[in-house]
Amino acid sequence: MRDLDDFHAIFTHPKAMRYWSALPHESIQQTEEIVSAMVQADHSFSDDFAVEFEGRVVGKAGCWRVGELGFIFHPDVWGQGFATEALAAAIPHAFETLPMEKIEADVDPRNASSLAVLRKFGFCEVGRAEKTFLLGDEWCDSIYLELTRTGWLSRAKS
Repeated sequence: MRDLDDFHAIFTHPKAMRYWSALPHESIQQTEEIVSAMVQADHSFSDDFAVEFEGRVVGKAGCWRVGELGFIFHPDVWGQGFATEALAAAIPHAFETLPMEKIEADVDPRNASSLAVLRKFGFCEVGRAEKTFLLGDEWCDSIYLELTRTGWLSRAKS
């Protein structure tokens, strides 16, 4: 896997993993399992895309489990529009190729940047919950957002 070291740099970085649903990876094997799962996934139900910049992978974005959107980037490229650009490609791809009527996102309320990017694409908050998952010794809350196919189509036409 030629990009394994780049993915490992992301998945071991504490800032990148701050709002991810797992702790920073402690071994290259953990990262290899994630990357292998991305590559071997049934692409009729999920699609993840590596985002490259200047010859290295700086992040990933995509949908899995028919409709859950996720994205993660190395902190070195935060604030440069990579998440926006990646979602501008991933969202239409998901609606055009995967059997779904909506795309959902589960975001830690403290992750203001991700919330802003999702709202830019028309994602609407549909719920909140406290202590939805335990990350290490810290309970994390969730904001649930969704973008319906109808909502996406109406935004795409305007």
